[in-house]
Amino acid sequence: MSIASPAALAAPVIDTHCHLDIHDRHLHGGSMPDPDTLIELAAAVGVTRIVQIGCDLEAARLSIELAKTRPALVVGVGLHPNEAPRIFEKEGRAGLEAAYEAIASMAREDVVRAVGETGLDYFRSSEELHPIQQESFRRHIAIAKEVGKTLVIHDRESHQDVMDILLEEGAPERVIFHCFSGDAAMAKFCTDQGWYISFAGVVTFKNATDLHEAATVVPDELILVETDAPYLTPVPNRGKPNASYLMPFTVRALASLRGVSEEIMAGHLWANAQRVFGQW
Repeated sequence: MSIASPAALAAPVIDTHCHLDIHDRHLHGGSMPDPDTLIELAAAVGVTRIVQIGCDLEAARLSIELAKTRPALVVGVGLHPNEAPRIFEKEGRAGLEAAYEAIASMAREDVVRAVGETGLDYFRSSEELHPIQQESFRRHIAIAKEVGKTLVIHDRESHQDVMDILLEEGAPERVIFHCFSGDAAMAKFCTDQGWYISFAGVVTFKNATDLHEAATVVPDELILVETDAPYLTPVPNRGKPNASYLMPFTVRALASLRGVSEEIMAGHLWANAQRVFGQW
């Protein structure tokens, strides 16, 4: 399978959302290399740091172990919005409570810089499971505030409920809308609250006009970039497995949309990622 590789960036950036723990799953007819190879490939093009996100208990534990021996990594831990209902249906209330407690415990680890991804996903969820997702989101907000870590939000076809719950519960000091999928008006509302907006490879798609507009209104100090690898692969590799070393395509798309040089764009992205996750 042919993959177009980008030239190295003019300045380093951080992939603020990646899933190295599922590198061995087959996606779109391909399989991912091992984590160390992915980290090396990313560094070679200027993506020198990666935020590794664990979306269930097993992935969270593995993510922590990966980061403890790999200086390029820090971690986010949480229950994906679709994971909480799965636990509830399989293990009941006791299982879900135990999962919340496990996430809260892992969130205190030094290599863990974020709680999440959490939030709401109404795309694949039946309406009767929405209350479990909402409960889980509220619990993760509380955990993030308790441990003083950044909250990473997954929001799919649930914009208003996500924003309403954040406001009702009181947002943590640092909030990221991962893989932002809203429009310019939503981006403006979120950034008015001081919440960070992270763009993935979807912003490189020609038909993503709402995202293109949103990318132009986010303040310099609140914009982030990510891969969500192995998903959401940017053009020109759309439809193939994603990885952090392909993120320069997204960085360059953002620079073009915002009318700045690649070096200036990378500088903003680096500074913001270090501010929201801490230095490492």
